[in-house]
Amino acid sequence: MSEILVLVEHDGGAAKKVSHELLTLASRHGEPGAVVVGPGADDAGLAADLARFGAARIYTAPDAALVSAIVAPKVAVLAQLMAERSPAAVLIASTAEGKEIAGRLAVRTGSGVITDAVDIDAGLTAVQSVFGGSTVVRSRVTTGTPIVTVRPNATAQQESAGAGEVVAVSVELAATDTAAAVVEHVVQAKGGRPELAEAAIVVSGGRGVGSAEGFDLVERLADALGGAVGASRAATDAGFYPHQYQVGQTGKTVSPQLYIALGISGAIQHRAGMQTSKTIVAVNKDAEAPIFDLADFGVVGDLFAIAPQLTEQVESRKG
Repeated sequence: MSEILVLVEHDGGAAKKVSHELLTLASRHGEPGAVVVGPGADDAGLAADLARFGAARIYTAPDAALVSAIVAPKVAVLAQLMAERSPAAVLIASTAEGKEIAGRLAVRTGSGVITDAVDIDAGLTAVQSVFGGSTVVRSRVTTGTPIVTVRPNATAQQESAGAGEVVAVSVELAATDTAAAVVEHVVQAKGGRPELAEAAIVVSGGRGVGSAEGFDLVERLADALGGAVGASRAATDAGFYPHQYQVGQTGKTVSPQLYIALGISGAIQHRAGMQTSKTIVAVNKDAEAPIFDLADFGVVGDLFAIAPQLTEQVESRKG
């Protein structure tokens, strides 16, 4: 089987969920080769985790210098492996950084690139969901090695034991690879909530929440359920909640076990980012809101009366 390289996103020696998803995809179409860059890349626990999701080989480049510059060193690692291993494809998470890496890698290697895929079919055909999920596009790279970025939460992660052979990688960086340097790392303080893209429960608020203060009830319900907080584009554009919590086509794609939409009308842009959620509960005072077409359970009513009651009921049953 041909090898498919997967650029692993990791944090403190732990692979992120999207990396498991990419390895799952790679396992379906070839032999996964996980590429891990930066401090912690050679962590034995991380290697075991990647092997558990199908990694036949794990290419480790733990040199801290590879993350002391912006994006380019990771491109250099991938480009070298592409030259040495001649993979059938390269899969990268469709994040802001991932798409920049993919673009640079395509230019450096003379290859074609496809971004924001939601699946990969036979023959390494990329499947994209466009126009808010109303249209499905299938396309293939015809030049060089296919480089594809895949949206997080688009694929269900599946364990498939791989050999997990660890291969050390050494890369000599060119001056242009370190021209833009990272001068400071600031760790964002995290509360007790799970990361939005990886949460099993998400409670999102929309324009109907009315204000930044109104998001307090969204947060209280999310905390009672042990979930993450999301927001619609209308809510973030209005300044009710930070943009990094936006769920939708131009925000984050989520696929939790439970998604609760409070005061969200259900525009196509938002639905594209959460429609694969296992169970969707919507609360909206407008009985004609499009979100009800997608919801498994819908409540027509005032979210300011319903959400606090739901939070109270959840808290009364805890413990």
